[in-house]
Amino acid sequence: MLSLRQTTLLCVLAAPLSACTVDPKPSKASPDAHREDQTMNKHRPDADTSPDAKDSGPSLDAGPDPHSYSRPDQVRVTHVGLNWVVDFDAETLTGDAVMLLERTDPSAPLILDSRDLDIKAAYATTLDGAPGPHGAPELGLDAVRNAESWAPTKWSVGELDPSFGAPIIVELPPEANAVRLSYATRPGATGLQWLEPQQTAGKQLPFLYSQSQAIHGRSWIPSQDSPGVRATWDAVVIVPKRFTAVMAAEQLGELDATAAPEAGAEAGAAAPAPDEPETRAFRFVMPQRVPAYLLALAVGDLERVEVGARTAVWADPSVAAAAADEFADMEDMLGEAEQLYGAYAWGRYDVLVLPPAFPFGGMENPRLTFLTPTLLAGDRSLVSVIAHELAHSWSGNLVTNKTWGDLWLNEGFTVYFERRIIEQIYGPERAAIEAVIGKRELVEELTDPALLGDKPHFQRLAMDLRGVDPDESFSGVPYEKGALLLVALEHAYGREVFDAFLRKWFATHAFGSVATADFINFVGVELVGKQAPLEGHTTPDLAAWVDGAGLPDDAPEPEAAPLDQVEAEARAFGSGELEAKAVRTKGWSPWHWLHFLRSLPETTDAERMGELDKAFALTKSTNAEILGEWLEMAARHRYEPAYERMEQFLIEVGRRKFLTPIYRALAETPEGREQAKAIYAKARPGYHAISRNTLDSLLRAP
Repeated sequence: MLSLRQTTLLCVLAAPLSACTVDPKPSKASPDAHREDQTMNKHRPDADTSPDAKDSGPSLDAGPDPHSYSRPDQVRVTHVGLNWVVDFDAETLTGDAVMLLERTDPSAPLILDSRDLDIKAAYATTLDGAPGPHGAPELGLDAVRNAESWAPTKWSVGELDPSFGAPIIVELPPEANAVRLSYATRPGATGLQWLEPQQTAGKQLPFLYSQSQAIHGRSWIPSQDSPGVRATWDAVVIVPKRFTAVMAAEQLGELDATAAPEAGAEAGAAAPAPDEPETRAFRFVMPQRVPAYLLALAVGDLERVEVGARTAVWADPSVAAAAADEFADMEDMLGEAEQLYGAYAWGRYDVLVLPPAFPFGGMENPRLTFLTPTLLAGDRSLVSVIAHELAHSWSGNLVTNKTWGDLWLNEGFTVYFERRIIEQIYGPERAAIEAVIGKRELVEELTDPALLGDKPHFQRLAMDLRGVDPDESFSGVPYEKGALLLVALEHAYGREVFDAFLRKWFATHAFGSVATADFINFVGVELVGKQAPLEGHTTPDLAAWVDGAGLPDDAPEPEAAPLDQVEAEARAFGSGELEAKAVRTKGWSPWHWLHFLRSLPETTDAERMGELDKAFALTKSTNAEILGEWLEMAARHRYEPAYERMEQFLIEVGRRKFLTPIYRALAETPEGREQAKAIYAKARPGYHAISRNTLDSLLRAP
């Protein structure tokens, strides 16, 4: 068990660095071995500056974000320069984080968020901080080479919370405007996943990727880990010679080996270059200010394929060409998005197809969206995820929720925007179908006691998440309920007026963070204060939408006529009037199939499922959306012919969207729960920490 109160030890850094060593790294077999001792930094026996052992450090309640220890109102990080050595054997990053600071309170320390970081040393200095040729300072490149300017400074680590980590407190000399932390990650860092070669498409090299949202960034970068804090950044990443590193930033290519710094070197020490035959050093810069959760890194066997003038795909060489073909519409999507809501602010829009362990459909890391390979259906039928992540370039990345309790300002806006892009590229019918399915999924989630039916606090758009890990509040509410509110406003004021409103919203708040109150005020000024609702319409009750549980009675009801025919086929088959082979499926998309399967009566048993399987080979489907829905049905109705495929799917795929419903359906019966636990025991080591945490709670509950 983890102790919630850890001893805080102060490291005296006026002494040589060797006086502040860290414990040996844990073995790969026990990645959590050092969680208890995160705050234990060895110090000289004669040190006279040890703090009171009862000092717990800053409180989460003290700052503006309930999930961050940082106090950006006192000292704000404005730029981060990173340099790392990537070690696949040890499963660690070792290096430095150099931070430029803006000090509002001259007496206040710098407070950073961390979790499972081995801090080796802290230094302070005064730096110029002038932007380099790429629009931001390049401290990851220069920090070690200019190391003689750094002076050791005192630091400590506060009380450890198992969900939120621990604060790092760095004392600042009066004139200092920069801090350098030398540190290493640990193999158990929740924001990093290290994969064996067999877990990749090409099975040639191991793979590393990061996933920082919501508060996992602090497990691999000491940072002010709040969506309300933005900074520019740059990085140098040193990797073994056969590997390629990519980051969500401007890719500056490889650094001359003789110029690359040695990450983690002592202040004042020479900076030997990496051994050229053995390593490669990649440079990156992000000149736009972004929150910490949007920093992203991947290292592996990667190939780049151009798609358009501003778009490209990165993927394992074995799937790169297929991925580029699957996502060939990216450039058109980017153009349509700009036509809707203004110029794209990030330069390029590239995507990276990750190994199957990735827990999400996509992650909107700026300039380099991370994607699940389950989107590679072969027919471009699942590209709405691309539209969603692209839309985040405006709603989420350009204008960001200030705290995770206002996630709907990211996700609801993005779902609305995504469907507008889909409408422009693929037509109104497809957008309407996806909207209908989205709302029905939301209604099911709101009413099912096993989901959110008995959790009204998670049914609100403006959530109070104090003391709650943001991952625990993840649901369709910020997405679909948020999008429905925007649809309601569009209906009330008309599309032309509402589009102008959204363009002004993005322009007014660009590169800033917003709360629900900001949105309500903006509606009051820019819509209610300037426009009258269309005849027969009224302004939606915003208080009911953002503070109320469930959906308001007048919530929009999207319609899609093609789904009426799908429901008719489901009724006819479900009642026995229609044989499986007679179901009219010509022209069906994955969304038609999802709607059909979900419209079948609960009385559909394994025998009837067998008829459908014989007619349509659903157990062999290569479309992850269809297969995931089918396997959930198989688990619930004990359709044994699908069990082998179900186990294979659960072991191979790490996307939480598919895993959770299937495991939950299995766990509905005692026999199924034992089956679920047996499969999970095999699959768990390959899942990301985010998926593991969800499934641990599900399968270990009584």
